[in-house]
Amino acid sequence: MRNAKHRVYFGVGFLAVMAMLAVVYSAFQKNGTVQAAQIEAPTFQVDPFWPKPLPNHWILGQVIGVAVDKQDHVWLVQWPNGLERGEIHGTTNPPMADCCVPAPPVLKFDQEGNLIGHWGGPGEGYDWPNRPHGITVDYKGNVWIAGNGKKKEPAAFGSFKGNVLLLGKGPEGAKGGDDDEDTAGNGYFHDDMVLKFTKEGKFLLQIGKPGESKGSNDTANLRLPAKTFVDPKTNELYVADGYANHRVIVFDAETGKYKRHWGAYGHIPVDEKMGSYDPDAPPTQQFRTAVHCVAVANDGLVYVCDRTNDRIQVFKTDGTFVKEAFIEKRTLGSGSVWDITFSQDPAQKYIYLADGENDKIHILSRDTLEVLTSFGDGGRQPGEFYGDHSIASDSKGNIYTGESYRGQRIQKFIYKGLKPVTLAEQGVVYPKSAKQ
Repeated sequence: MRNAKHRVYFGVGFLAVMAMLAVVYSAFQKNGTVQAAQIEAPTFQVDPFWPKPLPNHWILGQVIGVAVDKQDHVWLVQWPNGLERGEIHGTTNPPMADCCVPAPPVLKFDQEGNLIGHWGGPGEGYDWPNRPHGITVDYKGNVWIAGNGKKKEPAAFGSFKGNVLLLGKGPEGAKGGDDDEDTAGNGYFHDDMVLKFTKEGKFLLQIGKPGESKGSNDTANLRLPAKTFVDPKTNELYVADGYANHRVIVFDAETGKYKRHWGAYGHIPVDEKMGSYDPDAPPTQQFRTAVHCVAVANDGLVYVCDRTNDRIQVFKTDGTFVKEAFIEKRTLGSGSVWDITFSQDPAQKYIYLADGENDKIHILSRDTLEVLTSFGDGGRQPGEFYGDHSIASDSKGNIYTGESYRGQRIQKFIYKGLKPVTLAEQGVVYPKSAKQ
């Protein structure tokens, strides 16, 4: 009888212990799930029908800059003189065929993808670049364009070789390579300027003169600048300068007066060639070609794309170095860090980074610079990329990408809300059905 009672007590105790373990395990599972669910990131879906077809048999060349203004109008700047001969049969005299002709350099779209404005090209009082690079619409509605093309004199820029309209040797010439050659003084003519226009294309200001740069510590001139950003708190223009210089330089956005400049880690920039990028070497203490973007967050931190070093560096507005992060660190060729934009929440919690060598968009935590997830793949179908060169976001959280090389297009990715991160690589974010 006593043994039977012991067996009963043991059985009850065993069941109680198992019940407690089940509760603990369930709580552990629940807590683990909650912890995982706390890692969220914005999600997107490509809009395969945006933008609408261009009028007038117009065709895009390399889309080399994308921006969004306060009205959520989407701007791009592209290279009309980078098209193959077969793409522009409509330009011959007489026309070889109905289609096509190069679109104007600057185009503006509404949210539905309708073309609502266009301008650009040579004009009185300013030097229009052979190759514009990057476009910014500032808080006042002014449009900024950098010029970083170069051409060899006396040969005509934009001449044909075979079936291709040549761009000359330059930074976006061939995917997988990079142009770190200082051609100044060797028969080459550089654009080397930043231009400011009204939204209607009226010229307002030029900073820098073609071919006059004396290097990375010249405070009056630029040398192959890549992109600009205007800080609304100070009305200061930040320039990623760029494809030959190795610095960020700051000017008064109204007068063009020089303010300050710095190189990697806040050092004084130098112009010595650094050779090819080695992912296993200690981080170089200078920016490498190209210093490809600069953007100032709402909290005053300055983010710089050190493209072929595969890194973002962060500074205070006075050039004091704060931190850095490497993105796809083993990426060679043209590098991984091409352009960035911020999420539209007040804290700008996320960074969207265009990686034109790996053909992806990376979503980063702005606080930690950790890559949370990525989407995209190489190709020419909607949601794929070939040289996603530029990126911008609108007030609704949608993002827009511009493709250089032979990608030659702009794409819209619709914001679908925050969701738990389940995949490091999402692949192509294409709609699953027509109803989504």
